[in-house]
Amino acid sequence: MKRVPMMLQLALILFCVMAIPTAILTWYSGAQILRNSQTAIAESSLAGLNANRKLNENALGNLAQDTVRLAATDVFNPIRGFSTFEELNANYNNVSRALAVLYELSNLNRRVDGAYSSFFYLDGSNYVISTDSGISKLDRYEPIDWMRQALEGRRGIGGVWYPRKLPSGLPVVSYVLQLNRLTTTTRGTIVVNIRESQIEQYLHSTEPGERGYLLLNRDGTVISHNDKSLLLSDGGQLPFIRSILDSESKEGYAFHELNGERLIYVWSRSDQYGWLNVGLYSLDELMTESNTLQRQIILLTAVIILAGTVAAVFLATWLSRPVRQLVRTVRSRSGLDVKNKNELVFLDAAFKRMQEEEEGLYRLLKEREKDTRSLAVHRLLQGEVPERIEELFPEACYRVAVVSIDQYRKYKGKTNPETRSYHRYLLVAKCESLFPEAFRTRCVYQGEGCVAVVMNFGPGELEREPAGVRQALEAIGKEAAELTGHTVTIGVSGLTDDPGRVADRLAEAMEAIKHRMIQGNGGIIFWNEEISRSRKYIDPANSERRILNFLDAGDLDGIFKELEIIRGKIRSAEYVSYDNILFIYNQLVGVTIKHLRENRIHTGRIFAGKGNVYSALTSMDTLDELEEYLREWFREIVRRLGRQAGETSYSERIVRHLEAHYREDIVFEDMAKEIGISYSYMRKIVYELTGKSLIDYLNQLRIEKAKQLLASTELTITEIAAEVGYPNVRNFTRFFHKFEGMPPSRYKASQFRVQ
Repeated sequence: MKRVPMMLQLALILFCVMAIPTAILTWYSGAQILRNSQTAIAESSLAGLNANRKLNENALGNLAQDTVRLAATDVFNPIRGFSTFEELNANYNNVSRALAVLYELSNLNRRVDGAYSSFFYLDGSNYVISTDSGISKLDRYEPIDWMRQALEGRRGIGGVWYPRKLPSGLPVVSYVLQLNRLTTTTRGTIVVNIRESQIEQYLHSTEPGERGYLLLNRDGTVISHNDKSLLLSDGGQLPFIRSILDSESKEGYAFHELNGERLIYVWSRSDQYGWLNVGLYSLDELMTESNTLQRQIILLTAVIILAGTVAAVFLATWLSRPVRQLVRTVRSRSGLDVKNKNELVFLDAAFKRMQEEEEGLYRLLKEREKDTRSLAVHRLLQGEVPERIEELFPEACYRVAVVSIDQYRKYKGKTNPETRSYHRYLLVAKCESLFPEAFRTRCVYQGEGCVAVVMNFGPGELEREPAGVRQALEAIGKEAAELTGHTVTIGVSGLTDDPGRVADRLAEAMEAIKHRMIQGNGGIIFWNEEISRSRKYIDPANSERRILNFLDAGDLDGIFKELEIIRGKIRSAEYVSYDNILFIYNQLVGVTIKHLRENRIHTGRIFAGKGNVYSALTSMDTLDELEEYLREWFREIVRRLGRQAGETSYSERIVRHLEAHYREDIVFEDMAKEIGISYSYMRKIVYELTGKSLIDYLNQLRIEKAKQLLASTELTITEIAAEVGYPNVRNFTRFFHKFEGMPPSRYKASQFRVQ
């Protein structure tokens, strides 16, 4: 190619340039075809299915939330004492209370599109309150036995969705919500019926090529379908649906052929309800547009290639003339010896020489850039001595001061990164302007709320200007406090006349700052090498043992006095390292937690939600903060231990009260007042003691007493029910079956057979 004439090479290059639009068009056509290909169509259909599914789930979720909010109100409490239709119709006030429930149910229907009806059934009653039949007896209303089957698969205390057909033949999806003990003392069930046609509106797609949709529950029952004859049938019997049901994937698509037509099956499972949404689309219909577009693009590509070839030849001829003239001019004026090569090779050699000259200039500029002030200071603090350091620091002596923001974690938590960057900029600018003129100062940010100040001065200048330096440091502290809203501690290192030792002076200044643990925040701390060498190690083991003894006795004052003794020992020592101080308090926390666990005390409940105590200790700046934190920490432990002891005595009183009064109609609120605690606290104690709710524990106690009477007496079922606190035999039978799995008559017969 080096000997090929430049015009031919240029023609080839221009042809390639002309071919770029062709390549772009080809890429665009390929992307369009891919978008309309089987995979792209399937993913688009799946996205539409997911959108419809989320729309349906949001609508049903809103209905569920409205129903839960209604369940949390006290509208049902006024009728909980009326277990029969006759009691409810005994007077106008009773009927008004029921009408209030009917009014709220009607409001619930009006808030939801497609709501057909709703009703409320009070457990143990012989009536329902419904929006379609008003206040009706059970024998005049639709059967409600299906609710037990619907609630069998319930998880937690939320409601369940259950597809069914009304006696009228109307397909609906019912939301069944049992009132729970956490929100009300009334026991009953709210049912809201949504027309299946409303769900069809949510799931039906308007995309071209749609052939139908299905909505299946966990066991494959058809909840909604465009063919209404298949509702509530086994969806697994439909073509290709069984393989989708058996698939473990959350969503996906598959291609099948049915009756000579290629179809796309797309499916998506609901995390919220466990339902399976399936959409069917005709692939043949959707691919028509793609095939037409591909043919048009092929034709357009051929036209562009032909036009590009003609244009490339014309442009090569036109553009090569000035380039050849340029080569002749450069060849005559330069000393390049390039023979028997075409013009492009000659220009390449000329450009390489220009590139070499440019790289030399670039290296020179980079060296000048590295010599800037901030980079030099950073390198100096890292232990490197930059070239021409005397231009930046002409004097012989160095000293380093570090300005550290106190309680930096709090400062960082209440300011955003932009504000902190602005504070750093102002603080660095102020630090460099406050020192005496004889001091060359340069400041850089070191991270974690610390600004390093490198002071450069001549021999004897520090002795002549000691007050000026201290005033400058105090002024820096004042300016930083006003700027950041936090006090700052300033650590000052020793002297050095070797720029290579500046990094060691930085370490001394950082170590001096740690001494604010004893001296407190907001001061100026100078590095003292003699004191640091004579450091003393403190191990308050005796105080730890005494604190554990006081903890067992619940003596907070004794614990606080020992904490004061530890702090006094640290302050009285000539020098205690920062690491030793943290070790003392971390060790104290560790032995306390170990002591609690050895005494079988559940530390997880005591420290739940308190965060990591060791991280909290590390974030403290002063001994006062450490001691105050540990005071609160031990106070919480003693309070929790006292509460646990109190719960034990309360549980005994609760059990004795229920044993003595289980035959009576117990009002739990009055029982809690008699014991001396709140109703919610009493429920919490019973649940932690038995694992059952208060009402379940009482009913189980009554059933146990009834079992004794059934096995040892000749009393009738009605007499035994009244004896153990159930004036209503139906309620007694229901609770007996719930706890024993059989009716009381069968249990009594089994006991007599054993005898």
